[in-house]
Amino acid sequence: MSRLPPRAHKWVRGGVDYGPLLVFVAVNFVTHDLIKATGALVAASAVALVVGFTVERRIAWMPLVAGGAAMVFGGLTVLFHDETFVKLKPTVMNTAFGVILLGGLVLKKNPLKAVLGEALLLPEEAWRKLTLRYGLFFLALAALNEAVWRTQPNDVWVLFRFPGLMILALIFSFTQAPLIMKYTKSDADPGSKPPE
Repeated sequence: MSRLPPRAHKWVRGGVDYGPLLVFVAVNFVTHDLIKATGALVAASAVALVVGFTVERRIAWMPLVAGGAAMVFGGLTVLFHDETFVKLKPTVMNTAFGVILLGGLVLKKNPLKAVLGEALLLPEEAWRKLTLRYGLFFLALAALNEAVWRTQPNDVWVLFRFPGLMILALIFSFTQAPLIMKYTKSDADPGSKPPE
């Protein structure tokens, strides 16, 4: 069990989540070499996972997925000296998330609720709407990544990758607040029905 105070744990989590991307951006803008920046991303992702495990004695699934994907796509980039692999990572990952969410709806499952259900108490209708919206959003991010990396110089794509994608995700999440609030209020008052 780690002896770090809770505030220190938050800093470690932030470092695990965003540290490798900050290293990637910094090395790219110092060297203007995407292959070297990707090598730094792979190394930083490995270090972040080790630090996260050492401090918390576990690795949360999102950092594990993100770090693992960074090491796989980054490793292929460095191994084959081909920038395409690292540029395809956001496309592949966002497409996978979109397909999982939308496929879950088709199969009458709700992966988003499985991940966030403890944090948000919402009725099934709200989860279905959120899942549909997030599924389509992830597919839109995948398409946008394809457009950016195929038409823009590396430095533009790197900034789009981080912090651009994170900013877009935050903005989209904020736009979902009215839906969440509507159903939260409705759930708190069983006699009321949310407006269509």
